[in-house]
Amino acid sequence: MIIFKQIIFLIIPVLFFYTDVSPKHKIEKYSFSFASNKNLQVGEELSYVVKYAFFVLGQVTLKVTDKKSVNDQTIYSTVAYIDSYDNIPFVDIHQIYKSDITDKFYSSFFEGIVKKDDYDTFTDYYFNYDSSKIHVKKGRISPRQIWTDSTTSIKRNYQDGLSIFYYARMNSGQNKSEEIPGFVDEKKVVTKINFYNEVEDISIDAIDYPVACVKVDGQLDFVSIYGLTGYYEGWFTNDDAAIPIIAKMKVMVGNITLELKEWKRKGWKPPEYIE
Repeated sequence: MIIFKQIIFLIIPVLFFYTDVSPKHKIEKYSFSFASNKNLQVGEELSYVVKYAFFVLGQVTLKVTDKKSVNDQTIYSTVAYIDSYDNIPFVDIHQIYKSDITDKFYSSFFEGIVKKDDYDTFTDYYFNYDSSKIHVKKGRISPRQIWTDSTTSIKRNYQDGLSIFYYARMNSGQNKSEEIPGFVDEKKVVTKINFYNEVEDISIDAIDYPVACVKVDGQLDFVSIYGLTGYYEGWFTNDDAAIPIIAKMKVMVGNITLELKEWKRKGWKPPEYIE
């Protein structure tokens, strides 16, 4: 169970990490002056298989469920489902993470749900930028019980653990590094991410030709919760969808891979790599 939990917290960065910045990149301060030729699509559904050595441990599914206007601002609703497979001994992991993301790709709301045998728990972050506050609620879902109800002051816009994934997608294909403020595990953190614009050919089992992709990477030089540490890298398709194809990461017990298995996105075909 510990191994899969390590992987879970690295896949969907509810505990998103600090990274070292490649020396050939100039660090840019994250200002939310966002511009991108990428786009999200309501109804998009991406499923990934989680591999550890020769074992297939579970699946992660990411969805874009809604696009709405709130106070003259466009908001995307996203959700991530994390599930272990039934045939994995001693492992029963079922977690849901939700994030409402602005069209500038910072967070307006986050919810994390952890399903347990005896009860389910929730963690909610309400980002109220008008009042410069984040409202935190934590507790049990049923019967409803609040364990934490608190606020913290903020002076800028923040990412949550899921919204930062979409920010990385929308920025992929550029040649830069950024310092990105986040609110994770009730802590204010800064994440540095390296983006690259060189197109590479990436092969996975679900696609019968090499896919044109661009890379993102970083380094975790300390041990975080559940043993997250070391170098990570991932590849997004080099098109306006910026679909994550594969990610390779380290936990203390070894290397794991997250690989695209199935997808639903209207009109999308993985771009073929052509030399």
